[in-house]
Parts: sequence; structure tokens; C-alpha cells
Amino acid sequence: MAGDKDTLLGMGFDAARVEWALKATGNRGLQPAMDHILEHESQPVPDLGAVSEQAGRSEPMDVDEDDEDAEALKSLGALKGNAVEAKSIKCSECGKIFKNTALANFHAEKSGHDQFEESTEEIKPLTEEEKKQRLEDLKAKMAEKRSKKAIEEAKENKINEALRRKAGKDMGKIKEDMKLKEALKEAEAKKREKIEDAKAKAAIKAQIEADKKARAEKAAREKAIRDGQPVPDSGAAGPSRAAAAPASAVAGKDFKETRLQIRMSTGGPPYTTTLSSDAPLREVAEYLAGQLNTLDSETVTLSQHFPRKIFTRQDFEKSLKDLGLTPSAVLIATP
Repeated sequence: MAGDKDTLLGMGFDAARVEWALKATGNRGLQPAMDHILEHESQPVPDLGAVSEQAGRSEPMDVDEDDEDAEALKSLGALKGNAVEAKSIKCSECGKIFKNTALANFHAEKSGHDQFEESTEEIKPLTEEEKKQRLEDLKAKMAEKRSKKAIEEAKENKINEALRRKAGKDMGKIKEDMKLKEALKEAEAKKREKIEDAKAKAAIKAQIEADKKARAEKAAREKAIRDGQPVPDSGAAGPSRAAAAPASAVAGKDFKETRLQIRMSTGGPPYTTTLSSDAPLREVAEYLAGQLNTLDSETVTLSQHFPRKIFTRQDFEKSLKDLGLTPSAVLIATP
């Protein structure tokens, strides 16, 4: 049986599968072993010990439990030369012939057939040509099976690749949409900030111009008094009040932030900051105290040149919005 095993191993079959085929067929030759390998190619190799035990329990077909009686009868001439001797087992349902009970049992398990009978047909061993042809047929069948499997795997890989690419495209589109939305949102925020900043600058500029006019009018009145000239009519300040009207209208709008320019009455560069419109005026005093160590937020006085107003301590608890300082204002701080 070593020759059959070497032949099967030479064909590239797994050693465990070859052992299984030889034991399952009772070492009855190359043909049954090849049939077994081909029919069970997709099944896992079982415990070979169990297979050996099952094969060992199979009883040979041609063993007669009355062998001694048969021999006695034959010696007496009771059994003639035309007596029937079973040489194989035949499946009554499909007509296949098997050399031994092990192969017949295997066929029964595989096909579900259960009708068998003894047959005088003898299964001749394969010739070298038949063995070679059987091997070629087996190789061709296995090659065809591998080819079909390769085609199926290629199709499956193609589908998986298409799905992967589609998923990648979808994810890329989602990321691009998110980037676009973020860019639009950022651009809108910058645009809004730019508009509010321009409005705040315009309001501050208007306030500065109004302060200049007020100082010029005051200087003109003082000069006229010194020179004994008629004092200019205070109605000249009307344009300043009219110029402040747009600023107050702007301040009445609901702005979330207020831009402030704070000047010290003692001189020096102004301080600029931006606070929430809902913040109390007290935060302005606290901001100045943080900038100047010599200033006390509890005693500092805040005022506005135009319109002229001095904020009281009660005003310190009011919001910038309620005091009409939005979106921007110029304050004078007196330590």
C-alpha cells in the first residue's frame, strides 16, 4: 500500500487526507482512495483513530460463519463446481458494484441507499493505463474546480473593491462638505465681524469729531469772554447733537459686544477693549484697575463727553446695553 500512498502524495494531496482515504477504504487500492479524496475534498479530515476503529469493525463480505460445514460438504461432493461464489457487493438502487463492505458502507452513508446484494461480478484491478487515465481525469477535475473557485474569488474581490471605493468616495464627499460648511461659516463670521468693527469705528470717529467740536465751541466762548466779545450762540452745538443721533440709533440695536475706548483725564494713551453688551459698567472700572495698579475700581469715575454724562455708582451695575453704549463708545476715566 506504500505505492498507493506515494502516488497520491506525489500528486500533491495533503498527507493527512491521503491517510484518511487509505484507512477509510480499507487499503483496497489506488482507485477507491482517489474516489474518496475527490468526494470528500471539501470536508475536514476526521480523527483517523475513529476511522480505523470503524474500519476494523467492518466484516469481510466473503467470510462464511459456516466455513467448516461448507468445507465438509465440498469434500463430500455436495458442493459442485457450479456453486455460486460472491465476489462483490452491488447496490440494488443504483447498480454500482463495490469490492468490499467498507466501500459499500461508505456509499450507503453518502447516497442514503440501503438496498445491497451479493454479486458474482468481479472488480478487476486497474491497469497502468487506466490508473494513468484516472489520475489525469482527477487532475483535470481538480484543475477545473480550482479555476471556478479562482473566478468566484475574483468576482468577490471585484465587488469588495467596488464597495470599498464607493465607501471611500462617500467618506471623501462628506469630509469635503464639512470643510465647505466650515469655510462658509468662518467667512460669514469674519464678514459679520468686519461689519461690526466698521460700525464701531464709525461711531468712535463720530464721537471724536463731536468732542473736537465741543472743545472748539468751549474755547471760542472762553476767548470771546476774555476779549469782551459777544458769546457765540450755544445753538451751534446743534449739529453735534444731530451728528450723535445716528450713533445713538446704532447703539440701540441688539449688538452682542461693545467696543470701548477709555481715556484717562490725567492724559496718556487711551485703552481699548471689547466687552459683552450685557456686561455691567463695573467691568470697565475693573478692566482699568487691571491695567493701572494705581487706580481703584471702587473710586474711579466714568463719564461721557458727548452726550455729556457722568455715571453714578448705581449706573455701574447697569449693562452697557442699557446705558446706550453699544456698539461702541468713548469714556473718560477720572481716578
